[in-house]
Amino acid sequence: MIGPGWEWVSASATGTSHLRVSRGCDDSGACIFVSGRKESALVAVCSDGAGSAQRSSIGSRIIVRAFCRSARSYLQGGGTLAGFSREIASDWLDDMRGRIEITSRTAELAPRDFAATLVGCIVGDGKAKVLHVGDGAAVYRTTNSEEWAVGSWPSHGQYASTTYFVTDDPEPSFQLSEIEGSVSELAVFTDGIEHLVLNFSTRGAFPPFFDQMFSGFKSDGIAKNRKLSRHLCNYLGGPSVCDKTDDDKTLLLARRIQHVSPQEHL
Repeated sequence: MIGPGWEWVSASATGTSHLRVSRGCDDSGACIFVSGRKESALVAVCSDGAGSAQRSSIGSRIIVRAFCRSARSYLQGGGTLAGFSREIASDWLDDMRGRIEITSRTAELAPRDFAATLVGCIVGDGKAKVLHVGDGAAVYRTTNSEEWAVGSWPSHGQYASTTYFVTDDPEPSFQLSEIEGSVSELAVFTDGIEHLVLNFSTRGAFPPFFDQMFSGFKSDGIAKNRKLSRHLCNYLGGPSVCDKTDDDKTLLLARRIQHVSPQEHL
């Protein structure tokens, strides 16, 4: 069956504040396309490890891999976007927390030492869901629309410069947002670039940034565009971004294309 596919680019860059103390990047991200039994979907996810948690880079990787694994199992098992509920989302978070618990025991540490956020998107043909814990965000544009919209707004904690994490006790505070319509372009990112791409006074997206980022897409293939991903990594690690933010940053950009058969791609 001929159906829509996706092309995407993704990159993470270490923040200058981390480089100054010889610390690596605590962010993680991934994008896959899953052919499901009833419904196929793009899965895009990123996670930002807490700067105060000593193994947060491992926590963010566990969260990203677990989200992709859960989404693949759900769709291949016959799950649909319409049927994806808060109860199912809670089960996915429990799975992530369980994997972190096992890893923390092995390392003789506490789960909070692996604290990290989550922005996870599942995008079908006419509907999308965003599972969100903490800061970072997802921005999208639907087919035949020129407007950029925020699919899930960053959640900040009770105090300045704080947020929520998947490892929070007794359970994480999470948002499950629904996007109606066919998403044609999607951006998923961690909080390192929030203030460069979001308008906090209007709680909206900053269109010039996303227009520029997607202008480089040629829509001539499917799955990860590795050449553009390298360019994106250089951009995120370059002075035009690092002069404005010293944090780690991850950005995933995906555009729907119409001329391929849906397959699963890593």
